[in-house]
Amino acid sequence: MEKDDQAKKEQINNPLHGVKLVDILESLVESLGWEDLSMRININCFKSNPSIKSSLKFLRRTPWAREKVERLYLKIEGKKDK
Repeated sequence: MEKDDQAKKEQINNPLHGVKLVDILESLVESLGWEDLSMRININCFKSNPSIKSSLKFLRRTPWAREKVERLYLKIEGKKDK
């Protein structure tokens, strides 16, 4: 029971809780475009023939890249709130 309570507390503090990766990526592409996104995060799926589908496939298999995308999303969303 304590583990469940701890997990719930961690999710309350997680700003990405409930936000889908596809929504994050679509928001970044809408805000920045593929070219600017590829300059900020240097990965081929954003540079060479980019698409939401291929990028999602790569990001789901590559934790370090997903983490970079999530951090950029939080940074950009934080600026929108101000």
